[in-house]
Amino acid sequence: MSLSYEDVIAKYEPVLGLEVHVELNTNSKMFCGCATAFGAEPNTQTCPVCLGMPGALPVVNEKAIESSILIGLALHCSVTPFSRFSRKNYFYPDMPKNFQISQYDEPICVNGYVDVEIETEEGPKKFRIEIERVHMEEDTGKSLHMGGATGRIHGADYSLLDFNRAGIPLVEIVTKIVPGTGKYAPEVAKAYVAELRDILRSLGVSDVRMEQGSLRCDANVSLRLIGAETLGTRSETKNVNSLRSVERAVRGEMIRHAELLEKGQRVVQETRHFQEDSGLTRSGRSKEQAEDYRYFPEPDLVPVEPDAAWIEKLRASLPEQPTLRRKRLQAEWSVPEKEMAAMINADALDIVETTVKLGADPAKARSWWLGEISRIANERDIALPELPITAKDVAAIVALVSQGQLTDKLARQVVEGVINGEGTPEHVIQARGLKVVSDESALMVAIEKAIEAQPETAEKVRNGHIPAAGALIGAVMKETKGQADAARVRELLLSHLGQ
Repeated sequence: MSLSYEDVIAKYEPVLGLEVHVELNTNSKMFCGCATAFGAEPNTQTCPVCLGMPGALPVVNEKAIESSILIGLALHCSVTPFSRFSRKNYFYPDMPKNFQISQYDEPICVNGYVDVEIETEEGPKKFRIEIERVHMEEDTGKSLHMGGATGRIHGADYSLLDFNRAGIPLVEIVTKIVPGTGKYAPEVAKAYVAELRDILRSLGVSDVRMEQGSLRCDANVSLRLIGAETLGTRSETKNVNSLRSVERAVRGEMIRHAELLEKGQRVVQETRHFQEDSGLTRSGRSKEQAEDYRYFPEPDLVPVEPDAAWIEKLRASLPEQPTLRRKRLQAEWSVPEKEMAAMINADALDIVETTVKLGADPAKARSWWLGEISRIANERDIALPELPITAKDVAAIVALVSQGQLTDKLARQVVEGVINGEGTPEHVIQARGLKVVSDESALMVAIEKAIEAQPETAEKVRNGHIPAAGALIGAVMKETKGQADAARVRELLLSHLGQ
């Protein structure tokens, strides 16, 4: 049986639960002094503590606690006066201690919310996502499955373990049950993770790079008949690592659940893994209940009791909320709603704002980042902020165009050169000889040459057929290798031909 999404939402109501793991950007790990830099040689950032050696004692990272409190405050949570760590016992090959130090019944922050707004058929609609808890824990290591075609354990010849990530500080943000999203459940899930990412980025507590795993979403989905009160059985799609994939995973699981229910089959409570190529999920393992983890208080760590004055100091340091910032910038820049949405979707808002702060006109800054530079990013299949061109580079290019030292065509060559690693805009201009021909005597020589080559076209212009001038202007631009100001060429040409 194959159901459409419309079939699903006509009969069933989705219920969401979202768990987001955030790797903090502290310099050292959660319970030891090992470095946390991404991409280091395997197993070079380890010690007896994060490897779980007998007798090694953990010590809590104060900066990680501070970051966790900041996150809770930004999510409108209450910071608990007393929280403690527990041991969560389960076996994973890449978890060296065979237990994870986490927080269970006494997390550091509780009871918050995030408001998100999405475009619907009825216009903009706001949804409130309630936060149940924010708690601290440590990350596991990483399994590398070698051989085979997919990089997954199925079909691999052997596996290698890298423990560099073991012990990296993690914060898990867990929502309460999210009903009432209806057919917009996939879009709401995506919008929530996007808003959360923006909040975390504004706090400076994580680089929130989903492609590197520093922000990962576990999407819990269940269905119940419309009007029913009893919740359906949920599945948990683990470690979804892009906004688009969050939306696709929720939509795909809703359809999968409905197809099982329509066949009279049972939905199994389990973890599942999202497959980017197909947009489907595959079965992982049956989902344990809390009691299966045999939680008990971590005997080697004291409870966390943050000082009230410290909490208030952190609260006072919170930056502007991303939602308020977007509205402020939209008003300041007079940006249409669709263009603002395009900037947000392209992850360009921060870099456009930085470009404007460096002196660029807001409209021109947006035009370059969402136009030529986005085109190159799409061609290279790379995120816009990952391109090797900075806000400073773009502000300099905008200024040179405004000053008449570059045409738009030449500026595009400069952008290309900077991205190709040829240096700063000034270096590219010098190396490529990119300079606007502004000497009117040189322009007149090129104009005369064009008229001589196309006398019939020139005569049409003399007789008042102005559109014919385009061919002559094109010839002049070709003669000057695109380095002339086309508007000035037009003025000189028409004047010379008596128009």
